[in-house]
Amino acid sequence: MSLPANPAPSLHLHIDEEALGRNWKRLDTLSGTARAGAAIKANAYGLGAERVAPILHRCGVEDFFIAHWSEASTLLDHIAPRNISVLHGPRNTEEAAFARSVGLRPVINSLEQAHLWLNAGAGPCDVMVDTGINRLGLDLSEVNDPVLRKLDVQLVLSHLACADEDHPLNLIQLEKAHNAFAAISSAGKSLASSAGIALGPDYHFDVTRPGLALYGGVPRSEMAEAIEQVAFPQAAVIAIRQVDAGASIGYNATFTAPRPMRTAVISLGYADGFLRLWAKAGCFQFENKILPLLGKISMDMAVVDCSAAPDISEGDWVTLAYGLPEASAATGLSQYELLTILGQRLHD
Repeated sequence: MSLPANPAPSLHLHIDEEALGRNWKRLDTLSGTARAGAAIKANAYGLGAERVAPILHRCGVEDFFIAHWSEASTLLDHIAPRNISVLHGPRNTEEAAFARSVGLRPVINSLEQAHLWLNAGAGPCDVMVDTGINRLGLDLSEVNDPVLRKLDVQLVLSHLACADEDHPLNLIQLEKAHNAFAAISSAGKSLASSAGIALGPDYHFDVTRPGLALYGGVPRSEMAEAIEQVAFPQAAVIAIRQVDAGASIGYNATFTAPRPMRTAVISLGYADGFLRLWAKAGCFQFENKILPLLGKISMDMAVVDCSAAPDISEGDWVTLAYGLPEASAATGLSQYELLTILGQRLHD
């Protein structure tokens, strides 16, 4: 017995594909003589790498960056493996052999990884140098090691720790990057991600690696006018209720109706990344009308005041106000977290 198809979902993540493309083109322009790549790790920051990557590829992106080897499988139908850099590099012989057989570019983060890659047969790769963030990357004392001269290095990279603020470490890392980049023979050099682009031409080198700003995040105020919102979480109204004055709404009775109210139950909750931090700051929109949240957010539901939208009814769709800079200020969550916590049900 074959089962019928699932009914249409009551959640959706609308992606403004044109805004995504425009964001990349502006970031590419802001990168000056450097070309802008695209960080699509963490499922394109939660928006869906399989959907986002082809859009960016059509726009002209040549360099794509992921973190885990497992992230490559959804991309290979859209992007040539030689254009995909895996930031975590090969941990063992199995990962090195996988990269070699598929044609992916591992980012070499240590001398041990360099030996792993050479023993696997090598091929084009990137090299990461740590200039002050103290995460992954070669130590500056290692950049003249002879093993690195045996590698076919496409990009030598580093990563800024404080690019989203005017911090003295930026200039320190820039100077260290110049020294490290001069020591390693490579086809190109890369230091700046989204925020680093706004620091100016000295930080751009050959390739920039925007991530957050592609998807509507604004890491520095100078970029606010250039970046458009891309992600719009949407949910269906699953119930309309009349609530009496004095009645409470939701868990722990944290909201009491000051008057008779017309409310709507929305099919979105903290299991979808809509955390309880939103309770006092969030709202939905329906036909340009604002629907404030009432009470605590539940696992799969939230309740809003729909007094301003008398025409709203069950089955209608509402959009969560999710401009990333404003949402970050309202919730205390970083713009990165706001994107990457969006739940799988929004992608159905």
